[in-house]
Amino acid sequence: MPITTLIADDHALVREGLRSLLAAHASIDVVGFAANGREAVREALRLRPEVVLMDISMPELNGVEATRQLVDRDPATKVIILSMHATIEHYYRAIRAGARGYLLKESASEEIAEAVRTVHVGRRFISRKITASFQPLSGTESPLDCLSRREREILQLVAEGHCSAKIGALICISSKSVDTYRSRLMQKLGMRGMPDMVKFAIRHGLTSVD
Repeated sequence: MPITTLIADDHALVREGLRSLLAAHASIDVVGFAANGREAVREALRLRPEVVLMDISMPELNGVEATRQLVDRDPATKVIILSMHATIEHYYRAIRAGARGYLLKESASEEIAEAVRTVHVGRRFISRKITASFQPLSGTESPLDCLSRREREILQLVAEGHCSAKIGALICISSKSVDTYRSRLMQKLGMRGMPDMVKFAIRHGLTSVD
């Protein structure tokens, strides 16, 4: 039976490009799409694909946090992160969130298909271009590690320009609670205001400049 796969990326052209690439492989069946991290979690839980190709930089909820939420709720789903970042920090954040694979977006179609087949049988897959660029080091830490899941989520939404009321509505908490989380994360990271939050979120892959 073909490996059921969901594609999550905020760019329609990328989603279509990946669909076309995978359509050439009879062993893979694309069963759904998502345009942001929240939709990716929702659609994956609804469709129950065996593999999810997850863009690392998506609005509302980035791919790493979406992976964490999805794997927590459905450990059987295998997630492959698609990223433009070939850095140790981004790689380890993805793996710690529960991703089974990490691919650069520039990967050739054969490598993407190979990654889907590899993680489907329970093995980990890392893009050859990534393994050639660094030696994985145990214990690698990110400044994001000091934040809770909710604080990381709110940091991304604030950096994307959403007000407290909008953020509260998206994640089902009060705007006052959003402000409390925001103050707490700023204190933890030694930030003074919005510019610091935006720069930090972009630098550490929580959001993009798009």
